Amino acid sequence: MELILKQDVQNLGFKDDLVTVKNGYGRNFLIPQGHAQLATPSAKKILAENLKQRAHKESKVVNDAKALGEALKAIEIKITAKAGGEKLFGSISNIDIAAALEKAGQTVDRKFITSGLVKRTGKYTATVRLHRDVVVELPYEIVAEV
Repeated sequence: MELILKQDVQNLGFKDDLVTVKNGYGRNFLIPQGHAQLATPSAKKILAENLKQRAHKESKVVNDAKALGEALKAIEIKITAKAGGEKLFGSISNIDIAAALEKAGQTVDRKFITSGLVKRTGKYTATVRLHRDVVVELPYEIVAEV
């Protein structure tokens, strides 16, 4: 079944992508939840026209995302957490990384940060998706609270 996504869907695609999914997933989840619509020939023509009109506006957004990505790479992130030796009491997640970026002066929504749960001190990297074409690897360090 071919569908046009109305919004970003995790592990499937981005808004205005043309995707092929199994019938049950499309009919029972994506269409009723408002995440997608059927890709009829007329819907495909409308999508092509909209994408053509939006193409030059998109270049400015991509350039802004690249500039933000370069600014994020320049930031050195150190997160302090309570620890017993190497092991943390609790864990560090994307929420903590977003808070550290906020402290450094850069606002990034936490749902665009992928890091996993970290339960030990050390150096790690997180992936920040600023745009569908701009993905930044963000190094950070977890240190024990003294």
